[in-house]
Amino acid sequence: MNPEKARSSAGQPTSILVVDDTPANLQVLAGMLKDRGYKVRPVPSGKLALLAARRDPPDLILLDINMPEMNGYEVCEHLKADDLLKGIPVIFISALTEQLDKVKAFAIGGVDYLTKPFQMEELHARVETHLKLRRLQIDLEEYSHHLESARARLKLDLEFAREVQRGFLPRRLPEVPGYEFFAHYESAFEIGGDYYDFIPLPRQRLAVLLGDVAGKGVAAALLMAKLSADARFCILTEPDPAAAVTNLNSLITQSGIADRFVTLAAAILDPQSHTVTLVNAGHPSPLIYHRATRAVGEAASLQAVGLPLGVQGGFVYESCQVSLEPGDCILTFSDGVTEAMDVNNIQLGTKGVYAAVQGEDYSPGALGERVVTVVKQFAAGRSQHDDIALVGFGRTG
Repeated sequence: MNPEKARSSAGQPTSILVVDDTPANLQVLAGMLKDRGYKVRPVPSGKLALLAARRDPPDLILLDINMPEMNGYEVCEHLKADDLLKGIPVIFISALTEQLDKVKAFAIGGVDYLTKPFQMEELHARVETHLKLRRLQIDLEEYSHHLESARARLKLDLEFAREVQRGFLPRRLPEVPGYEFFAHYESAFEIGGDYYDFIPLPRQRLAVLLGDVAGKGVAAALLMAKLSADARFCILTEPDPAAAVTNLNSLITQSGIADRFVTLAAAILDPQSHTVTLVNAGHPSPLIYHRATRAVGEAASLQAVGLPLGVQGGFVYESCQVSLEPGDCILTFSDGVTEAMDVNNIQLGTKGVYAAVQGEDYSPGALGERVVTVVKQFAAGRSQHDDIALVGFGRTG
């Protein structure tokens, strides 16, 4: 026999515990197994077998049935009740030939049954087979343990990443006299690619941004972090919103990650004039709600809709301006809202959102909550497949 076959997975000689109350049988079995390179530990009784197994668990046990004080069945039952020893394969070797004896041996946990007198080659074949199976079982258990540990580490890493990502988002809503704000963020996975921000600007103005990175998971979250920093830099250093988004597009394009484009809606609120300047980089058009008519529609004109960020370097973005009357609101949302699907794979769509909120009286917060509810009800029965983010604001006076 190849010596490697007689070694355990730890590199030590394979240990076999032989249990038989007949000295001659112990001598024969020990000699046959030692010739094949196994480490053989012969014991003459069931009680001694349990003590030997607990002191130094073997790789396999050859167990006689008819023994005084404690027979082989009882020994096997004790082994299988011990968490440390229950995985050790037990091969019964007995002169008992009745079918019920074999059935009982398998029922209490034996893996094989050899009838005396047995052939030497049959014994070696059975021993080698069950040792291989035992090694495979141990390898599988170790792999499962490593896999579970890796999953636990990944879960902790993702939880930490989620907390870090949350740190990029505003901790509280802005406080602007005469205005109310709303924000809702819900990632489809542990971490997501949607982003929003409130950036105070000179002359009491406020930039409200909502972005959506193509893709999901870790890669999208990393790009979202970069977008957060670059967008804030561009908005704070360039007074003109359209030029600021143009500069942001250049940064995203030059970063070498242009294969993952970003959509962005930017709204610059001037609470003194009650006007909003809008720039749209391939994002779903912000919704505007007019309290006077209780109607909703698209806030941005076509001239303010450009390509997503990162698609084309040098693209020049344009802006448009809308005025807010008392009670009017603007709500921006990611495509996780419009692309929500029901159980029949039908998308909610922009028209579905508008139809669901048309004709009612809303505050900015109530409008946002209504859209969130519409999405949840529409997609009931399906798991969330995309990040959902909404940001809104409106006049309260």
